[in-house]
Amino acid sequence: MTHHPLARWIDDALATIPLRTKSLIVTVFGDAIAPHGGVVWLGSLIELLAPLGINARAARTSLFRLAKEEWLNASPIGRRSVYGLTAAGQRRIHHAYRRIYDAPQEAWNGEWQIVFVPEGALPQKQRDELRRDLLWEGYGAVAPGVFAHPSASAEGLRELLQQTGSEDKVVAFRASTLDGAVPRPLQSLAHHCWRLDRVAADYRRFGERFRPTLKWLDASETHDPQQCFVLRTLLIHEFRRILLRDPQLPAPLLARDWPGRTARALCREIYRRTLPPSEEYLLCTLQTPEGDLPAADPGLHQRFGGIAGDGKEGGAGLPAAGAPARNRTRA
Repeated sequence: MTHHPLARWIDDALATIPLRTKSLIVTVFGDAIAPHGGVVWLGSLIELLAPLGINARAARTSLFRLAKEEWLNASPIGRRSVYGLTAAGQRRIHHAYRRIYDAPQEAWNGEWQIVFVPEGALPQKQRDELRRDLLWEGYGAVAPGVFAHPSASAEGLRELLQQTGSEDKVVAFRASTLDGAVPRPLQSLAHHCWRLDRVAADYRRFGERFRPTLKWLDASETHDPQQCFVLRTLLIHEFRRILLRDPQLPAPLLARDWPGRTARALCREIYRRTLPPSEEYLLCTLQTPEGDLPAADPGLHQRFGGIAGDGKEGGAGLPAAGAPARNRTRA
């Protein structure tokens, strides 16, 4: 196995990519387990995580912490334990993973969502928390106490303000770009407020790291299921980490050669090739209290715009979770 170039790439990636066990487990649940119902025996989960370099002790410790943070439920059944996503965990994953699998906004009507935090309106700690959450949601700090986003969800903003207890202390409104405004100054504003140079560099590194794997996948008609699962997981984990820093601005605010487009296309192609064998590995490895892992939700194949067909980018292939919920517990 270690003589294959993809196997050597995996060994190198596991040794050099900074991987936090808890965060990696969230990636596995969100990308791989959630479409299959989101509930598995602990023993089979530990077996699944082993090729990612996660030993049983590290897995148990991280799963315990994720349960305390209400991502997962741990339920004893006899002398065994079963882990599954909580309702809150499903909502968090639904919210975060739509950004991964759905296409970013191309068209833009020129509207901005503005949040104005008056000086002294909030205690400093609460003000800092609100700022952190707004930045995490992709808002840019355009001036002291002023945050803006060109395509954020109004419903998501209302929920964020409610959860931070600041809905009656800040001013939120919509504003429109003046007719005839040229796009170049807006692109400069976006570049400055969102530090897009750093995000662009992350996307370029992503491409440099993962592009060779596509060549190796295309060079063979058969692929090792375990290797494909590891590659798929590392691919989505790294792409997700970049997206947490990417506000996903609409196309008119980005440069024509924005590397995020190339990175997304690469991610889609690798994902499309690794999905069938990696699903085979999941079905052979994971067990549930009812027996074998159930078949995946049909939405799995609609990720990245339809990886088994030619559909347009749509649903994220996640369990229905109602309105996306904000929670400041990150993983």
